[in-house]
This record gives sequence, C-alpha cells and structure tokens, in this order.
Amino acid sequence: MTVRAPAAVGMRLEDVDTPALILDLDAFETNLKRLAQAVPHRVRVRGHAKTHKCPEIGKRQIAAGAVGLCCQKVAEAEAMVEGGINDVLVSNEVVGAAKLERLAALARRAKLGVCVDHADQVRDLAAAMQRAGAHIDVYVELEVGMHRCGVAPGEPALALARAIQGSPSLRFAGLQAYHGRAQHLRLVAERRAAIRAAALSVQHTRAMLREAGLPCPTVTGAGSGTFMFEVELEAWDEIQPGSYVFMDADYARNEWAPPMPRFEHALFVLATVMSRPGPEAAILDAGLKASSVDSGMPGVWQRPGLAYTRASDEHGWLELAGGNNAGAQASAALPALGDKLLLVPGHCDPTVNLYDWYVCVRGGVVEALWPITARGALY
Repeated sequence: MTVRAPAAVGMRLEDVDTPALILDLDAFETNLKRLAQAVPHRVRVRGHAKTHKCPEIGKRQIAAGAVGLCCQKVAEAEAMVEGGINDVLVSNEVVGAAKLERLAALARRAKLGVCVDHADQVRDLAAAMQRAGAHIDVYVELEVGMHRCGVAPGEPALALARAIQGSPSLRFAGLQAYHGRAQHLRLVAERRAAIRAAALSVQHTRAMLREAGLPCPTVTGAGSGTFMFEVELEAWDEIQPGSYVFMDADYARNEWAPPMPRFEHALFVLATVMSRPGPEAAILDAGLKASSVDSGMPGVWQRPGLAYTRASDEHGWLELAGGNNAGAQASAALPALGDKLLLVPGHCDPTVNLYDWYVCVRGGVVEALWPITARGALY
C-alpha cells in the first residue's frame, strides 16, 4: 500500500514533511537536455529505470529522445508497461518458471527485450514464449570487465546467438556489453581505458557473428559515468544511462572532462534536525532508512562546513566538517532544532527504492507529486 505523500502541490519546500525525496525539476530537465545534446543521432538512448522506478520520469526521458527504457527486474518492467512505456529491455538474466511466465505475458503487451548468458536460459525462455504465443528480443550479454553476469566474448557468445536464432519465438537482437565497474573509476583516463578494452571484446564478437552470417542489429550498454566513451569508440549503437537524471554524491567524486557532459544534482533527501544533544552534533530524522550509504554518506547541500558523519536506522549525525574547533566554527554553525536541510544521497538508485513519492519542486514550491510505482519491484 502506498503511504500518503509528505507534501501537497503548492506547498513551500520548507513546509514539506520529512524525510522526503525531493526532485529539483529545473536541474532534472537540464540533465535531460544535456544528455540529448551530447549524444549523436546515430546512437540511441535507452534510459535505465532501475534508477528512478517511475513511469512519469520514463515518459520524460522518451520525450527527450530515448527510444525506451531498461529495467533490471520483471516487476520493474511490469510497472513501466502498466505506466504507459511500450519499449522495455530487461537488461538482466531472468531465471525461474514464474518470472518467465510473467515476462512472456508482458511480451504480448509491449516490445520487450531480455538478456541471456547460458544455453539453459535460451531453452527455458523459448519454451515460455512458445506457451504464451509471444515473441521477445534476446541479447547475448558479454563479460567485458564487470565480473558479474555475461558470457565470454567470441565463440561462446556466437554459440548462444545461434541457439537464439534457432527458436521461432526468440529474436536475436544483438549484444549487451555493460562495464559497470568502469562507471566509478575516478579519473577520465581510467574510465576511457576500461571502455576501450571492452570495445575490443565487442568488436571481436560482432566480427565473428558477421562472419557466421548472423546479423547483430544492436550493441547496447554503457552507463552515466562512461557513455560518451562508448559513443566515441563507435562500437555501441545504444546506451543505457540511468543516474544522469539525478546524479549523486558518489558520481560527484568522478573527474569530469570532455567529452563527458556535466550533470547537475537533482535528487535530494529533505531532513529535519530532531535533536541537539550537545554542541558537537545535530541529529537528523534521516538515517539508513532514508538514504543509502553503500557508496558513502550523503553530502550536505549548500551548507559548507557541515558533514553527515554516520547513520543508524532512523537517525543521522550532522557535525562540523573540521571537528569542533575554532576554524570549523568560524566557517559553519550547526543548525538549530527544527531546521531543515537538503542531503545529496551517496547512491541514488537504492535511495529511491526507500520512498513512495517524488516531491517535485521548482523555485522552492511543490509543483507535482510522482509515485515511485516500481519501489520494491525486486522479483
């Protein structure tokens, strides 16, 4: 059951109940435009809904030029299709009879794609689609440095493509090559080198497919930290950025330089000082259940000298960044009981999954409330 929203349209930001997930619409729309301006027309954009889990955001990505969306889970794909998105790639492997049955049912309603990295997945997927009278695009996922899912480039990928081609209910749509570990390599040169190595695997495999008489319509992949390197190497036809719509504290630690466009922080957690137990700290009402800390603590937005230092379930510690010394006190002061602050999540994707609503703000006023309909869609 969706809980009530912490705000109402027309409310001032400072009156929003907390913790609340705030979307700065001006920054969000700027990010959409910057991606569209950066990517040449020959490369398709398929925005990743694992970041935002919201059809309203997906529709705006498509209006800005995206061909459709990616999801990581069947339940996410169901939420996107129910919300009006008609072209969805499950950029992940799907295993299990129940999931495959749901995927097949969804493939009868929308243009759907999925990834495989094992012959048994191809067999089970084909059987599920045949039972449902459905067809689906299938991508062979390559291992290009992520060390997670994916089949080895070259002959193993070719064997899977042949298996897909042999099923009348499956369409071999191409390759997925996503190097997730490269997204947060801090230096531009490090990220470019990682993607250059991945491109060699892509090009080798695509050449083998061509020699075997198997067309490879699409190579899809890339993320918010590297997509322009995939673009410049011309080995990818489609990119899958997700976090670019929001950005987060972890991405902000990356070095940004051409050709990568710079995106703005658009996603925040609004929190309230709920306790002042002493002069050294202020306690916020936003802890582990309000902001993911897997990629580090959230940043404190536009309050230099303050640091969010640790968290428990319902509480966050706010302290002077330089410690309780005269220099730190001169540059900042701890907020008072009842004061509200904006936090920049350390990792936007799992933070979004903690909330039911985006409180969409423009010019300090709530303009819209968007439900996060795929929250908890993990199956």
